[in-house]
Amino acid sequence: MSAAPPAPRRTLPALCAAVVVVGLALSAWRPHDPTTWLLETVWVLVGLPAAVLARRRFPLTGLLCVLLAVHALVLALGGHYTYAQVPIGDWVRDAFGLDRNPYDRFGHLMQGFVPAVLVRELLSRTSPLRGSRWLAPLTVCACLAFSAVFEMFEWAAAVIGGQAADAFLATQGDVWDTQWDMFCALIGATVSVLLLGRLHDRQLASPPVTASRRGDGPAGAGAA
Repeated sequence: MSAAPPAPRRTLPALCAAVVVVGLALSAWRPHDPTTWLLETVWVLVGLPAAVLARRRFPLTGLLCVLLAVHALVLALGGHYTYAQVPIGDWVRDAFGLDRNPYDRFGHLMQGFVPAVLVRELLSRTSPLRGSRWLAPLTVCACLAFSAVFEMFEWAAAVIGGQAADAFLATQGDVWDTQWDMFCALIGATVSVLLLGRLHDRQLASPPVTASRRGDGPAGAGAA
């Protein structure tokens, strides 16, 4: 029997989950608009339990755990204040003389940057694309497709909610906001693949740590 994996590999997913739960709870405390908070954080409310339930059958790499936690906090902050009124975005706007709060743009960059690693991990572990030159472009395409679906979701919210959905849309008067959102997601996904690809490959090459067989080595690790 091989030695147990290092402690950080065993504790990192739990630590990330705890940080997300705390951040989500804080963001839910007296949000600017409860409906907007729910619409912005629903991905976390669904995704976190799904990741926890699947942790034994499909444990995530440490890189992906950290990125998902950071993305969840970005969503929670945007949900609490609404993306057009996040204080740090106001500071950046005033400091650089921008004409709008840029937190929404940052959120859509993250919408490409983090899901790129998620898509890459899913494709690498469940398809023949691992090591293929098609992995990177297909990952970026998947992220751009998700961004387009999200924009349709925003469109539906606008049709159903009318002016009540303005806080969720965060267009801030920009008629090209939808196009900018998808472009930011495209840039985020492309940068993520180029910047994190090698690191991600190294983590994918390591046997995953499962809750049920942490000391069994490669033979006992959870299968992809």
